[in-house]
Amino acid sequence: MLKFAYILLPLLFVSPLTALGDETPAASPTPTVTALDAEGAADQVVDADADGKGIFSPNVIDLVYLIAAVMFIRGIKGLTHPRTAVRGNLLAAVGMLVAVVVTLGSGGLSPWAIIAGLVVGGGYGAYKAVKVEMTEMPEMVALFNGFGGVASVFVAGAAMIYEPATLPGSIATAASGLIGAVTLTGSLIAYAKLQGIKWVPDGAIVPAQKLVNAVLLVAAIALAWWLAQSAGTSSGYVAYWLIVIVASLLGILLTTPIGGADMPVVIALLNSYSGLAACATGFVISNSVLIIAGSLVGASGIILCQIMCKAMNRSLWNVAFGTMGPSADTPDADEVYKTVKSSSPEEVAILFDSAQKAVIVPGYGMAVSQAQHAVRDLANLLESRGCRVDFAVHPVAGRMPGHMNVLLAEANIDYDRLREMDDINPELEQYDVALVIGANDVVNPVARTDPNSPIAGMPIIDVDKCRTVVIVKRSLSPGFAGIPNPLFAAENALMMFGDGKKAILELIAAIKEG
Repeated sequence: MLKFAYILLPLLFVSPLTALGDETPAASPTPTVTALDAEGAADQVVDADADGKGIFSPNVIDLVYLIAAVMFIRGIKGLTHPRTAVRGNLLAAVGMLVAVVVTLGSGGLSPWAIIAGLVVGGGYGAYKAVKVEMTEMPEMVALFNGFGGVASVFVAGAAMIYEPATLPGSIATAASGLIGAVTLTGSLIAYAKLQGIKWVPDGAIVPAQKLVNAVLLVAAIALAWWLAQSAGTSSGYVAYWLIVIVASLLGILLTTPIGGADMPVVIALLNSYSGLAACATGFVISNSVLIIAGSLVGASGIILCQIMCKAMNRSLWNVAFGTMGPSADTPDADEVYKTVKSSSPEEVAILFDSAQKAVIVPGYGMAVSQAQHAVRDLANLLESRGCRVDFAVHPVAGRMPGHMNVLLAEANIDYDRLREMDDINPELEQYDVALVIGANDVVNPVARTDPNSPIAGMPIIDVDKCRTVVIVKRSLSPGFAGIPNPLFAAENALMMFGDGKKAILELIAAIKEG
């Protein structure tokens, strides 16, 4: 499919661009009679070459949109497995490039303006994609969601000026402004929370905030009704931008109370919002490929949210409108950690020297220290010595969906060595050593033992059932849930304090030295 797209692209663009490059003076444009009004009172004469129409015919546009839609679907299909993820991502990206170029070309813009926009926007995007650290990938995704939301807001707003509004179009415009604005400000708050910006509120910022949110939502719906009733008038423009303002405030108030432990789900939810906003905007401007792409993003984002909520034993409603944090009777950390045993790389090396089966559990600490390549080297070293090594990946480990999978794939770790939580948990009693690198809440046994814990019922990786557990962490600081982890003080647990990458490199050196 990708090869077909590469072959088709030049064929689609050569003909119209060649015509543009022809320096032979063109004949005077011939006026074209388009239609008579309902009563046949007058002819409408339109200059087909001077009315600002684009360089692509309607048939070409429809064909390209169809191809782009197929490429989107095939691309998403490829993303379902790591072996085909890169190809799927590239396929969807090419489909989007084709759709963007043809859409811009159909609007009567200069080809040079299109190229300039692609170079500037694509160049900046490529630069950020190359320069961004893997630990900052969640922040980048949050910003992308926000950009998608604000683009929908402005496109829908511009359409009100240039196209006569109908009742269905006004409803779609209101939906685009509402969802797009919520996505924008919600994504910016999520970005700030992930960046650890201190001035961003963490919790409710107004009294009875949930009630205020409900009032704002009702106000936005009322403004949408006003917009629908005053479509095509100056009052309609005022109503639209009031919707954007109210929705922007709503996005802030909806996101500030959400705790860091829920941020992976929030990012997926905001991604879904950006898709729904794009879909609504597609109805506004009658663009089929935008409707299809937005629908795919919206639906896949909601499905991903549901999968992650199941992995956290929480409902989507609870994530979106609740909070996660320590309860009033949270055990004191000093009391929980009074029996913690610290260990050195040399002592841990002795454990691995006799181990037959080992499991590595990556967490956000591995991402922060960029230890994935050192972890790969450790796994290869252990396997060369006859120890079977598996990786147990929790669905919500890290700060975005699939964060750990991306890091391990970056280090070229074979996907067959990655085990899903439900698959490996029944076998963990058979493992000699579990090495936990920077994970906290996803291995906290309190989820099984304390019904009053904020993570009660959350499925975890049962590393405490292994014969020995080694935890690599900088300190005993709590995870996103803000509660201590009794695993660190368990009888079969050892703490190896330090930077994740440095600790793993020291462990590798100790194993090699015997």
